[in-house]
Amino acid sequence: MSTSMTTEYYQFGPHKIDPKQVFYSTNLSYATVNLRPCSILLPLHFVHVLVCPRREVKRLIDLSADETSDLWLTAKKVGGQLESFYMATSLTFTIQDGPRAGQSVPHVHVHIIPRKEGDFEKNDEIYDAIDEREKELKRKLDLDEERRDRSMEEMAQEADGYRLLFS
Repeated sequence: MSTSMTTEYYQFGPHKIDPKQVFYSTNLSYATVNLRPCSILLPLHFVHVLVCPRREVKRLIDLSADETSDLWLTAKKVGGQLESFYMATSLTFTIQDGPRAGQSVPHVHVHIIPRKEGDFEKNDEIYDAIDEREKELKRKLDLDEERRDRSMEEMAQEADGYRLLFS
């Protein structure tokens, strides 16, 4: 377990993630804040984090047993901390494994979304919202005008707050 920033950057598919965005890491996985949280998907304070393997891997099946175990143990730990922090009552963990499943970045990643009663009229609507968000990202990858990239300062501030949960 580590909350220190010991790497120059983290790889997320074709994207480089600044260590300031990462709030928890192990030797095999890391947890990061989201560049473009989607308000439609996130009624709970726009909380939506990602847990990724450090090694750039496109599909879940391509992870080693150790990476798979570490990814889910990290997701479990991060989710538990965020659920407590936001006084949520549940968590949604989701993964799109490959482009036909809606994966917008070709790097395995687990979405973690704290949940509260009533955040969606019908509980399973979250999956439609996730699917719509992924489709939107794919369509507007470079021309997204409805949502802006958050600044490094905004993301670092959010990550700093979460980092305290693990110290």
